Amino acid sequence: MSRLGRTSARARQVWRALRKNPYLERVEQARHRNEDPPPPEPPPVDDLEPDPEADPGIPRSLKVASSWAWRTLVIAAAVIGVLYLADILAVVVIPMLISLLLAAMLQPLVALLVRAHIPRSLAAAVVLVAGLGTVAGVLTYVINQFIEGVPELVANVQRGVQTIQTWAKEGPLHLEQAQIDNFFKQLSDSISNWLAADPTSAAETAGVTLGVALTTLTGLFLVLFTTFFFMRDGRRIWNFLIGMLPTAATEPMVRAGNASWRSLVSYVRATILVAVIDAVGIGAGLVLLKVPLAIPLAALVFLGAFVPIVGATVSGAVAVLVALVGDDWVTALIVLGLVLAVQQLEGNVLQPILMGRAVSIHPLAVVLAVGAGVVLAGIIGALIAVPLVAVLNAGVRQLRMKPSPPPTEEPAEESPPTGTVTA
Repeated sequence: MSRLGRTSARARQVWRALRKNPYLERVEQARHRNEDPPPPEPPPVDDLEPDPEADPGIPRSLKVASSWAWRTLVIAAAVIGVLYLADILAVVVIPMLISLLLAAMLQPLVALLVRAHIPRSLAAAVVLVAGLGTVAGVLTYVINQFIEGVPELVANVQRGVQTIQTWAKEGPLHLEQAQIDNFFKQLSDSISNWLAADPTSAAETAGVTLGVALTTLTGLFLVLFTTFFFMRDGRRIWNFLIGMLPTAATEPMVRAGNASWRSLVSYVRATILVAVIDAVGIGAGLVLLKVPLAIPLAALVFLGAFVPIVGATVSGAVAVLVALVGDDWVTALIVLGLVLAVQQLEGNVLQPILMGRAVSIHPLAVVLAVGAGVVLAGIIGALIAVPLVAVLNAGVRQLRMKPSPPPTEEPAEESPPTGTVTA
């Protein structure tokens, strides 16, 4: 090969090496990025498709309304289906929901015993038996107080009826004794006829009573067993249910479940504390005023506090009525003022401080939830409606929140290249 050919081949090798230099490639990429991209060519007029939103035949508002309508119908159908299944399985669903409330109330005690190196199964059993013993003792005391106070209340009612008869006879009405006796006789006969059992339906009544007793007994055993296993294996049961979901839904559902459980525990603790304060405050006032059935009325106030707003109103009205019938209208007014003061303390101080934002629900939502619970499941529905709404509220809010990204380490500064480019 001649000298000129070798020089030309060497020049081509040097040029190829220079083209493969990474610094030159970066310069070329930067030059191309700085250049403005050519504008896209407009599509031909014949290929343009008509915009369905611009169809003059159907207004856009009607399309939006129809979209909302069918989606709302689908959601309503799903809710109705769930309620229908819950009604069919009410013997199982209602005890399970009550067990969740009891487990949320007793779980802190189980955790305390577990931290004291007691096996979880034994701790759950001890807490459950102790809770049953406490409830049985309180019920026994309240029932005994009720039995002891009924004769005094009946005597006060009789005196009140005699006072009404005297007022009707000697007051502005000037009724005759025969008319008064006839009125009370008709009232007594109406009550007796309403309470009297029809001999033809005695068998049906006995069958219904037996069915209700069996259903109640079954529900009680389900509540006991379910509460025990919720306290012992609650975390494992939830992890098992979450494990059946797709992988992408596992982490959001874990966060939603934890938030819902914290909300339920906060609700139950706050409700119990508020119920104790209400019962002690109103019960002490009834005892000082010597109102008949003061202890049973305090127990009624305690139970009524588990149904927010509605339960406190009903139990307070019963206390005022008993004070009116058992004593006089002055005592009834004092009891009314006491009930209103305790309810204001509960609504404006206790619940905002104890429950906080974890179970913050608007009063209108509480009233509507209690009303829907009464319509769907009676007293049990009123009891579980508000905690169910609180749990759903906390879970949905957690699902709507985006998880905060994990902290990332700051990238280390790149060391300058060892080689240099010289002009």
